[in-house]
Amino acid sequence: MKFTKMQGCGNDYVYVNCFRETIRDRKATAIKISDRHYGVGSDGLILICPSEVADFQMVMYNADGSQSQMCGNGIRCVGKYVYDYSLTDRTEITVETLAGIKKLSLHVENGKVSEVTVNMGSPITDAKQIPVIAEHSPVVAEPIVVEGREEKMTCVSMGNPHAIFYVEDPLALDLEKLGPAYEQHERFPERVNAEFVRVLDKNTVQMRVWERGSGETLACGTGACATAYACILNGLTEDTVTVKLLGGELRIRYDRDENTIYMTGPATTVFEGEWEE
Repeated sequence: MKFTKMQGCGNDYVYVNCFRETIRDRKATAIKISDRHYGVGSDGLILICPSEVADFQMVMYNADGSQSQMCGNGIRCVGKYVYDYSLTDRTEITVETLAGIKKLSLHVENGKVSEVTVNMGSPITDAKQIPVIAEHSPVVAEPIVVEGREEKMTCVSMGNPHAIFYVEDPLALDLEKLGPAYEQHERFPERVNAEFVRVLDKNTVQMRVWERGSGETLACGTGACATAYACILNGLTEDTVTVKLLGGELRIRYDRDENTIYMTGPATTVFEGEWEE
């Protein structure tokens, strides 16, 4: 099976062109290929497939084999892949995901895609749809007890559930120890992606993320979008926010008239290879 390793802000996945390749057991392949010691090493496996409702379909598996609805960094790399490998010659495309159809604008330099802007759709704040067990909806600065500590969370779904926590210094946190307690907290029926955020100014925030099914990653596109919107809900930032992640920066813009979030960021090809199942 031929594959391409790609990354967006350090959020890395193995990509397979399923117009040409067939994977018998997708879950098992995702677990094996994602292993950073015995496999290729990645945050998961993303399959680029035909779609009956869009130009392409993105099928995504986390490193633990669980399927995910959406990945902002991952879908940017899908946009780069299909253009750079001549699956399309258009710079405006649609991609089917479990979180709906996303529209991508591809920014091309010297014949290759360097950045991608994704219409991420409308943020979801209804507690039942996220889902999160909460006293109020929307869930804005609501208390939650995690391992005996009371904190405040703001919850947003961008097709997958996110809980945002404001902290003094995200870099000081021991996420390997703390992350699972947030991800698997009883108030999140489908687990959750947890973002730990420091507001630097009205247009800039710093963020670390613990992703359900993958652990800490260097970046999370949907998490950056959810964080930007959470900051707006809490009155902490303007509608355009640069999110600084361990792996790079993403530019997030909220359009109030459309109730839509746009994400712009890089997409990079790392290497190509062949995997024996």
